[in-house]
Amino acid sequence: MKCEVCGNDYDKTIEVIVEGDAHHYDSFECAIHALAPECAHCGCKVIGHGVQSGQEVYCCAHCASHAGVVGLHDRV
Repeated sequence: MKCEVCGNDYDKTIEVIVEGDAHHYDSFECAIHALAPECAHCGCKVIGHGVQSGQEVYCCAHCASHAGVVGLHDRV
């Protein structure tokens, strides 16, 4: 299978099913590049829990506050 991101033809691709559609990647790095949401403030890939306000996803409460969101916390 060829990786959908980098095009590497690899015999041990990772298959990820998203809403019934199969996708193939040669590494977690390529899967993250293709599938992870981006922080609405800084643009980094959110590879974990992140925080959300409405439809917007942020990597942390700090970025959410810079975008004008109030009341979100990384820890309680």
